[in-house]
Amino acid sequence: MSMLKDPSQKYRPFTQIQIPDRTWPDKIIDKAPIWLSTDLRDGNQSLIEPMDAEKKMRFFKCLLAVGLKEIEVGFPSASQTDFDFVRELIEGGHIPDDVTIQVLTQARDDLIERTFESLKGAKKAIVHYYNACAPSFRKIVFNQDKAGVKAIAVSAGTTIKRLADAAPETQWGFEYSPEVFSSTEIDFAVEVCNAVIGVFQPTPTNKLILNLPATIECATPNNYADQIEWFGRHVDKRDSVLISVHTHNDRGTGVAASELAVMAGADRVEGCLFGNGERTGNVCLVTLALNLYTQGVNPELDFSDIDAVRKVVEDCNQIPVHPRHPYVGDLVHTAFSGSHQDAIRKGFAQRQDGTLWEVPYLPIDPADIGRDYEAVIRVNSQSGKGGITFLLEQEYGINLPRRMQIEFSQVVQKETDRLGLEMTAAQIYKLLESEYLQATAPYALKGHRLQEENGTTAVDVQVSEAGESHHWRGIGKGPLEALVAGLPVAVEIMDYSEHAIGAGTNAKAAAYIELRVDGGRALHGVGIDENITTASFRALFSALNRALKQSDAQAA
Repeated sequence: MSMLKDPSQKYRPFTQIQIPDRTWPDKIIDKAPIWLSTDLRDGNQSLIEPMDAEKKMRFFKCLLAVGLKEIEVGFPSASQTDFDFVRELIEGGHIPDDVTIQVLTQARDDLIERTFESLKGAKKAIVHYYNACAPSFRKIVFNQDKAGVKAIAVSAGTTIKRLADAAPETQWGFEYSPEVFSSTEIDFAVEVCNAVIGVFQPTPTNKLILNLPATIECATPNNYADQIEWFGRHVDKRDSVLISVHTHNDRGTGVAASELAVMAGADRVEGCLFGNGERTGNVCLVTLALNLYTQGVNPELDFSDIDAVRKVVEDCNQIPVHPRHPYVGDLVHTAFSGSHQDAIRKGFAQRQDGTLWEVPYLPIDPADIGRDYEAVIRVNSQSGKGGITFLLEQEYGINLPRRMQIEFSQVVQKETDRLGLEMTAAQIYKLLESEYLQATAPYALKGHRLQEENGTTAVDVQVSEAGESHHWRGIGKGPLEALVAGLPVAVEIMDYSEHAIGAGTNAKAAAYIELRVDGGRALHGVGIDENITTASFRALFSALNRALKQSDAQAA
């Protein structure tokens, strides 16, 4: 190893900001910043398969439900899909009066004009433009000196202001980003932004947004905070500008950088739900918001049903949320260690309503974000979940989804506690049968018939309830959606997966559904059959019956 060349020698260490009288280390965050979601722009452009219009609309409505008041909805001059989406939002009346959409454009006149075309008729809109200012971009990408870079920012700003003045029916906001701010000479970043301020002439009641992005996270979070504080001290008309920060996660400290930047004077934070974004991702707005929540500060965002939010994001982005993601991951409220479980149980036992939250190992009450206590207190033993999953896969070809692994491990744990013995694979499978595959009451599926025409499916099912036969009919885009439409109770499918068991003519299909009934706790169901549609229907009835049984038990 000593003979290898040291690769660290080809990298340049970051330059520290000279600010010996910095004040941000003594500050605390005592109120929520202005939030901007860039999921539909920065998040979307990072996807292998960008969202189509339907997914973007679903995501947009999710952001509204969370409480976002400023949403960057696209880059309309760069994509016809984004242009059309902005038009649909405006023409379709999808934007609430208290919500402002934002769009991004490069500092080029033709793109700016196209951007304004997309925004015709908007009640409120922010036009966000940018050009890169860092030395490497000036030299390598654009072959521009400092004067040329500043001239681009001023010229584009002048065009934006002219077009906005010509459309007074819209309440305009403006945002400028000295792109790659984190790697730009701090005095030059201030110089460019001051020139932009000269164009827009903001006032304390009509502020200009100056976004200072850590486009490439290239230094420790404290250095970024120094940059923000230095900028705030030297920029013109500080009372007439909003300092916005947009951190990435190249060094793995995007959350810390945003938090310290707010302590250093930033007014606004841009990011994505669950941190999706290019390279290592944008800062995670969920983590930032819930960090505030655990410190007694209202984040002014609603994550009281975090699993529903996660479902939308995972479906639209086609990227799973990591099981160790702060607050939201499947395993973050789970104690595998016996000593951890014991401490948590004691914390719950001693807890009294109306007192401060003090449960060991749990920085947040899972109930506050829609998670249940059972998954916290008795998830599994130290080796329970892994062993259960392995035996079912190896012996029976059963591959349980992750969240069902957690749920089923509780069933196994209760049985091992009762027996006081190690369970075999056959015993574990018998438990799976009795808990899920034989969950046929109150509703037992007796048969079904499908009719498909022009993309629409009609489902007729025969169901037995306490010896009486019922006929239900539903219509939807597919068999499961149609079945759900025909049920006598309101259900929501949170997750669905399927796989084959075996191969050839003897192969069967296994289907797994995670279901919520009437907004209650999500429970799983399993169905196995030679026919995949039948398997999926059996899985749905399995989950439905388990949920109804639990609801009856709680009522009793």
